[in-house]
Amino acid sequence: MEAGETGTRTYLGVPLYRPRVAFFEFSSCEGCQLQILNNESTLLDFLSLVDVVNFREAMTGGSDDYEIAFVEGSITRDDEVKRLKKIRKKAKTLVALGSCACFGGVNQLKNRFKDINKAKKEVYGRHPIDSEPVRTLEDIVKVDLKIYGCPVKKEEVEKIALHIAIGKSIVFPKYPVCMECKRNENICLFELGEPCLGPVTRAGCDSWCPNSRAGCWGCRGPADEPNMEQMKKIMEEYGFSEETIMDRLECFGGFSSLMGKGNTK
Repeated sequence: MEAGETGTRTYLGVPLYRPRVAFFEFSSCEGCQLQILNNESTLLDFLSLVDVVNFREAMTGGSDDYEIAFVEGSITRDDEVKRLKKIRKKAKTLVALGSCACFGGVNQLKNRFKDINKAKKEVYGRHPIDSEPVRTLEDIVKVDLKIYGCPVKKEEVEKIALHIAIGKSIVFPKYPVCMECKRNENICLFELGEPCLGPVTRAGCDSWCPNSRAGCWGCRGPADEPNMEQMKKIMEEYGFSEETIMDRLECFGGFSSLMGKGNTK
């Protein structure tokens, strides 16, 4: 990318359209938004692609005149439902940012409790708290685009922003993380005694965790046509219990449609 004579950013000589974007958060750790801000080396290039008009973590004030809404977090309260619908009404494009927005994330683990009120009493005592079963953004409103991960991969967000700016289609990998892991010449973590969901998890993170010798927890959800039976067989062959498999598959909620959504407690 380069600047034209008028200062307008161009890509291969074509002026870039800078969409007005806003960032919002619901029930989450806000780590996906921090990923955007932590990208010091390319932050200015990223900001040159978009016109950020609302971003609580990065600016004071803000405008409701936006075209694209990046929304992080899951929905756990009635007031969040109302706020999300308001955001959806204003946005031409709504992007689910991260595992919590896409699948419910770690938050959705509380949906396993049969009695949510008992759980709230155990955690908060006599202090009243509004906390309902976790829902994804898509459970409430139409989602136009999903960016997976916990947290999201900042390079992937930048690539998607560039594609939006130049009007290029956005295509996510259909193959599993294992493909990226092999390409990065990593030693298979199963050989190192570490459980890993790389064989069934959607790629696109450049095998982020395995690169640091940490097994994949499936935060990006399932790859296309994941072979779950083979995944279970691999885990068993390397001596991992069914409980270990379930812990990983349940963690972020991305595999719930493949496992059933029943309570376990």
